[in-house]
Amino acid sequence: MRILVSACLLGVCCRYDGSGRPCRAVMDLGKEHELVPVCPEQLGGLPTPRPPAEIQGERVVTCEGRDVTAEYCKGAEEAARLCRMLRCGRAILKARSPSCGSEQVYDGSFSGRLVSGDGMTARKLKAMGVPVTTEESLDPG
Repeated sequence: MRILVSACLLGVCCRYDGSGRPCRAVMDLGKEHELVPVCPEQLGGLPTPRPPAEIQGERVVTCEGRDVTAEYCKGAEEAARLCRMLRCGRAILKARSPSCGSEQVYDGSFSGRLVSGDGMTARKLKAMGVPVTTEESLDPG
């Protein structure tokens, strides 16, 4: 099976702070499955590093107050296009991210509080019927 994976979980330095977040449990899936790395923020045209962003209602806003909703929507569309084109059977995305978070994201106040919800890419993929989980479902520690 092909699995769409947040590139940062494979160690790619594409997170907002310029780091990667390699997850052994995700990387180990590559022994039996084809992993397709994706960074929706970069696909949407945002640089790395970039200011942190959180979802505020239907918008995505940086800690500096810049509205980056268009970039997050474009990244979600591009990730969805890749998922369709490569016929990925599921997605494993970075927990709590404003693009990739599934089930929980930060509340938009930049205070570290979590709320129920999905990031922009997770929403798009779920709407397409793609099963979406986070690395935490594979590696709770």
